[in-house]
This record gives sequence, C-alpha cells and structure tokens, in this order.
Amino acid sequence: MSNPTRVLVLNSGSSSVKYQLLDMRDGARLAVGLVERIGEETSRLVHTPLTGGGAERRERTAPIADHEAALKAVAEELSADGLGLDSPELAAIGHRVVHGGLKFSAPTVITDEVLAEIERLIPVAPLHNPANVTGIRTARALRPDLPQVAVFDTAFHTTMPEHAARYAIDVETADAHRIRRYGFHGTSHAYVSRRVAGLLGKDPAEVNVIVLHLGNGASASAVRGGRCVDTSMGLTPLEGLVMGTRSGDIDPAVVFHLKRVGGMSTDEIDVLLNKKSGLVGLCGDNDMREIRRRIDEGDERARLAFDIYIHRLKKYIGAYYAVLGRVDAVAFTAGVGENAAPVREAAVAGLEELGLAVDAGLNAARSGEPRLISPEYARVAVAVVPTDEELEIARQTYSLVTSPAH
Repeated sequence: MSNPTRVLVLNSGSSSVKYQLLDMRDGARLAVGLVERIGEETSRLVHTPLTGGGAERRERTAPIADHEAALKAVAEELSADGLGLDSPELAAIGHRVVHGGLKFSAPTVITDEVLAEIERLIPVAPLHNPANVTGIRTARALRPDLPQVAVFDTAFHTTMPEHAARYAIDVETADAHRIRRYGFHGTSHAYVSRRVAGLLGKDPAEVNVIVLHLGNGASASAVRGGRCVDTSMGLTPLEGLVMGTRSGDIDPAVVFHLKRVGGMSTDEIDVLLNKKSGLVGLCGDNDMREIRRRIDEGDERARLAFDIYIHRLKKYIGAYYAVLGRVDAVAFTAGVGENAAPVREAAVAGLEELGLAVDAGLNAARSGEPRLISPEYARVAVAVVPTDEELEIARQTYSLVTSPAH
C-alpha cells in the first residue's frame, strides 16, 4: 500500500470543533465541517463532503454533550463518505493550539509530556488552551496509534528578538509569571508572508513584509526574511490593533481607574476590554460591512469607529516600517483584510512618501486569489492574500510526520 497522505485538522474551541480533511498530495480538501454549541440542547453539526462531485452539505441538530461526543459524531460523518478516522489513508491529525509559550517554536508531535506543558500554559491562555487540550485528549483516545501534532499560534513569533518580546517591567516578576509578548495568528502570518514572497517571485528569505491579519481579532506582524521580528498582540490577544470586540492598545492605568473609581471588578474589566470594546464598543457593530453601510447613510458614530480603527492600523504600518527599515510588501488578510476594500484604501492613504499606494480598480475587484492591488509604479507592493490556516497546519503536520527524523 502507498504511504498515507491525508491529514485531519482539528480546531477545538470552548464550545465548538472546526475540522478539515486534506489530501497532502495536492492540498485538496476532502471534507470540511463544524460542530457548534457543544454542551447545549441546540448543538449543531454541519458537514460538507467535497469528493464525488454531487455530494451535498449535511446538517444535524441534536444535543452533543461534550467534545468526545462531538469528535465521534465527526468520525461518523467522515465514515459515511468513506473518509473515516480508521482509514489507512490517514497519516496524522493536526491540532491548532493557541498558546505554546516559549517552549514550542515549531510543530510538535504530541506526547504526554507535550500535553502536560500545554496544560501548564492554561493560565496565559484560559479561553483557548483548555479546549485545545480537550480536543487533543479526545482525538488521541479515538486513534491512539496515529501521530498527532500540535501546531501553535505563537510558534511563528518565537523568533522575535528579546528587545521586541519583553515588556519594560521588573525582570524577575515578568519571568516568574511568564509575562512577555507571545503574539498570535502566527500560522496565518507564516502562510501569508510566504505567499507574498511567491507573488513577488522571490524567496521568503529575501523579502520584508508587514502582514495585517484583520478579522474580528486583528494583529500585525513585521516579517524580515521569513522570520517574525515584531507583532502587535502580546501576552494575550488583547493588545495591539482595534478589533471587533477588543480594545487593543490602552493605557494600563485605565484598569486601575475602572477598579478604583468605577468600582468595577477584575472580571468585569476583563469582559469590558475583551468583549464590549473595539468596534462594538465604539459604535455597537463589529461587522465592517454594517459599519460601512452606516457610514454611507451619514452615521457619525460609525464614521468615528472606522477612523479610530484606521488610525491605529496606520500607526502600526508606520511602526513596523521603522522596525524593518526596508519594506517590500504590505499584505492584507483575514475576513476584513480580504474583503473590505475601503479599509485597505484608507490604511495606505497618505503614505505615498513611504512608497505605498493602491490602484482603485485593482482594490475594488473581488477575487479569492492572492493578488497585488498596488500600481506598477509603487515602490512597495500592496497585496491581498486569502489566509489558509488549515492548509498551513496540515502542511506543517504532514511535513513533520513524514520527515526522516520522525
């Protein structure tokens, strides 16, 4: 029998599991799906097989008690298409893990020791790592004989120099509590920076890129020669750009003020900054399409929210331009970055002296392909690159389990 070539990618959230099955001979997707509202009466599984041409999306709504039940349901759906977890074609399962700390700078085969370390990092990723651990435990129980690989959101950013990663607080306190900038969305930043180099016809080692991952969560990175040298998210995904519901950069004393003067608890402040701030806090909407519609109707709150969002974005473009010294490209990705032409236009407007410009026609054209939207004369390329974190996770997983050293 030929060597197995399929990889199942699992992204386990607190009440959801997203999954994709890919064939690594060509990166083709064989099936995609989502289990959501795990633990509720209204649990839902949506499964879409992508083989056989006429296959259609299947949906079932029934209580799914926990992640174990969710993965078993996923396995049943895959089996119905001849793509089951027991298939000899399955080479590995790749798990998205949000926080790998400093210990994990590359994809890692999951052992008991690796799993214990991921658990030890829960205090710095309380929203994400517990769900990632649950997904890993469940998948290992279902296929204990199969290589399982953790691909970390933080790994790409472990190349940051200490002067970029450290906060200016007491070193002993910082070290005792693992306080430093870790960064997130690293799988996306790695994929997009590499694809940009390809667009320019260059090796990633020759290219300096500013990557702007703009979704409901948003982050920027400065990538020099394929290695991250700075990123906007920090100890947690709260720092940096204005996001859908997160504040991004804020004076730390705001927290003390809200506690002392506002009488708010630590938990209330946490909810405020993570879930009731950003665009939704500024104007009540975190959907950029709705914000743009309101702006077109003359809504001043929506206009101010957009202006604040763009102002922060420009500051990071300028800051990372200074960090890199030479910039070959600025790349927009994720939901807003890929689809919101007004955001791309506004983000580079006025930066012509830095060599940045967008062509109005190219920027307005919709496409699912990586593309340049800057005019030919622009000194710095501006690109739109649809991110593909699942493909990146699958590639890293497959590369690791098929390497001679494994």
